[in-house]
Amino acid sequence: MVKRPEIADRIRESQQHGEFSEDNSELDEVKFEQAMVENRIAELKTIFGNATILDDSMIPTDHIGVGSKVKVEDTDFGDDFEIRIVTSIEADPNRDLVSNESPMGTALMGHSPGDNVVFEAPEGKKHLKVLKITK
Repeated sequence: MVKRPEIADRIRESQQHGEFSEDNSELDEVKFEQAMVENRIAELKTIFGNATILDDSMIPTDHIGVGSKVKVEDTDFGDDFEIRIVTSIEADPNRDLVSNESPMGTALMGHSPGDNVVFEAPEGKKHLKVLKITK
């Protein structure tokens, strides 16, 4: 969705309708929206300007790092599951993409197969065992 041209058109229309009016709330609203869009553009430029595309050779398999696919066992319930450790901008729990900044991701980072990991989740302490690390 292209917001900049739309907002510029709305500002022009608002200025024409309420030219030099002290109480042009529509103009104030559009200018606020413009500031929000410009801030988001600046944020995205920063994110993409600092982004690194991970090559397979950069993803560790001897320990957990960003990009690692990890099979863990929930030792409290005996369930196995797989997740991928990603950056916070990529995180999507519905797709098993866990942020390296989340409680689980932070706890797992740097661990190796066979390690037991304990971390504080919103519903209480969780106990995991690292079973396997792949790319």
